[in-house]
Amino acid sequence: MTTADLAPGPARGRVYWAVADCATLVRRTLLNYRRKPIAILWQLGFPIVSVLLYGFVFGSAMRVPGGGDYKDFLMPGMFTMTMTFGLMNTATSVVSDSGKGVMDRFRSMPMAPSAVTTGRGVSDLMVASAELAILAVTALAVGWTSDGGFGGTLFAFGLLLLLRFSLIWVGVWCGLALPDTESAGALYAVIFPVTMISSVYVAPALMPGWLGPVAAWNPISSTVAATRELFGNPGAAGETWVEQHALLMAVVWPLALTAVFLPLAVRRFQRLSR
Repeated sequence: MTTADLAPGPARGRVYWAVADCATLVRRTLLNYRRKPIAILWQLGFPIVSVLLYGFVFGSAMRVPGGGDYKDFLMPGMFTMTMTFGLMNTATSVVSDSGKGVMDRFRSMPMAPSAVTTGRGVSDLMVASAELAILAVTALAVGWTSDGGFGGTLFAFGLLLLLRFSLIWVGVWCGLALPDTESAGALYAVIFPVTMISSVYVAPALMPGWLGPVAAWNPISSTVAATRELFGNPGAAGETWVEQHALLMAVVWPLALTAVFLPLAVRRFQRLSR
């Protein structure tokens, strides 16, 4: 053991303690999931039920522009929807910690200020990766396949996690701004229409003339369209500029959301209890 090992925190440098504190908070979040596994099962329940409902009950009545199996058309949308609804889980966790005084306790502790946000981001991405893996196994079990090759499939899952990463900061900001968990639950009334008015279930070309462009410019639709292309699944490219450049916009939209909401979330955390 050296003198540096016994030195106080600042002697090791800010980067070291930022990473160490982030790892501590990631461990805290994952331990909560291990003690309450029903939380992950609940998060996966809705998309799995939606796959069974839309794929088998309504699937025969759905039409895919250009032809193709509806289950193959649906699954990229289900993956994207799962990442989108993760926003509610982030917001609920943050508002719960804030309401119990955990955030104020973090602010009073000698820890890196960035650790609260980075710890939440890393842990939520790890949980999202597990959710995607479980949902992909479910999709394979019901007959979905990816024909995009290993590289295309990996890139598609990367875009899904990029979307989830950007929505983490939206969830953190909402969680810090909302007064209680009941208000966080009310976010469902906002998120559900946003996912429905997209290309998750139906191609925008099949929607009414005034609604189709709204769905096409929905950031969720860009990720859905891009992953369908990368998975080699059936889908309608559409005629609008945003649909023709789905791969580009599947990167631009999440980066734009991150650029807006990450600073807002950090600033909101810094202003707590002032």
